[in-house]
Amino acid sequence: MTQFLGALNDNLFKSAMVILIVYRLAEPAGLSGGMLANAASGLFILPFFLLSALAGRLADRMEKARLISIIKACEIGFMLLGSLGVASGDIALLFAVLFLMGAHSTFFGPLKYSILPVHLAAHELIAGNALVEAGTFLAILLGTIAGAVLVLRGDGPLVVSALLIAIAVGGYVASRFVPTAPPPAPELALDLNIARDSWRLVSRVMAVRALRAPVLGLSWFWLIGATFLAQLPALTKNVIGGDEQVVTLFLAAFSIGIGAGSLLCSRLLKGAVSLRLVPVGALGISVFTIDLFFACGASGAPAGRLMTLGEFLAAPADWRVLVDLLLVAVAGGLYTVPLYAVLQLRSAAAERSRVIAGANIVNALFMVAGALAAIVLLAVGASVPGVLLAVGVANLGAALGLRASAAAAARA
Repeated sequence: MTQFLGALNDNLFKSAMVILIVYRLAEPAGLSGGMLANAASGLFILPFFLLSALAGRLADRMEKARLISIIKACEIGFMLLGSLGVASGDIALLFAVLFLMGAHSTFFGPLKYSILPVHLAAHELIAGNALVEAGTFLAILLGTIAGAVLVLRGDGPLVVSALLIAIAVGGYVASRFVPTAPPPAPELALDLNIARDSWRLVSRVMAVRALRAPVLGLSWFWLIGATFLAQLPALTKNVIGGDEQVVTLFLAAFSIGIGAGSLLCSRLLKGAVSLRLVPVGALGISVFTIDLFFACGASGAPAGRLMTLGEFLAAPADWRVLVDLLLVAVAGGLYTVPLYAVLQLRSAAAERSRVIAGANIVNALFMVAGALAAIVLLAVGASVPGVLLAVGVANLGAALGLRASAAAAARA
């Protein structure tokens, strides 16, 4: 419940912020909504790059349930500021709070993944991760829909602001019931030199062949996922010609697909911690992303206005876009769940949080690189579907490299 409410709040805030900027705030300010959406994606994950090493050390040094409660208490303060930003429409404040929520997620991430092996047996890790991922993306779905549907109403900013605070308080209350998990390394020293500690941590994690393949695989997944989610509002408005309800449908399809793919992965693997479904998921991501590019070209956007949800669903050509998005996400669920389970199982208990934190740093590097690449492509004239096509083609090469790396690790 703590994880669910945290993901719900993250996505309620991010969805409301991006929709507010793309549909209401960007044009009057003389700014590009698509560029700001990509900048928001990069800013949210920047704290993962800056603070993950410290987060991993704290998670291995402190009792995990107590640390979770402290982090959730901070979320209440962040959301008080976030509610002010949504209510006032202050773009600078919205971006500042987005960074703070990224910091919140940075410190919570190593805890939520390293606590699972404390309470679950090895054969339960696939199912446990699948349930966490499915619950997380259910929260993403609900938060995304609520933010997109509510924020553009007359009283929407005030309603969203109140929800942000209420959910943060609920997350703190839920955190008080998290089962205790004793610290595996209570004498671990903290290193406040962030750059040095981050470099050492990443170097140590990447030097272990058994950890390298899952870390790189997860990082590539988050590059793809972050790029996709950042493009959807502009893709919907400027390419498909849909209103904010169509954006919500696309985000819902993506979230449902990840959850369904996660649960399907658990059923197919039946408790076995194995990477054999990862190449299948990677291939599916590429195939359906490339088809999405062509589906966008076949979509008929009305001239001079935005399509309603009913109009979108009434056009058979547009269903291809929706199905492609759904299947990309299902493939993503098949891809990511085994990687998390393998990473947990191959990590020593005394440093599991730091391993996950190291993976988060690499994730952040990949996501920042993805956001910058998308911004550059858009700045030189590429279309939003063209950005997604580039992701799909690049993923084919990455899938082949991951398969070779996983095979080498398995032999080792």
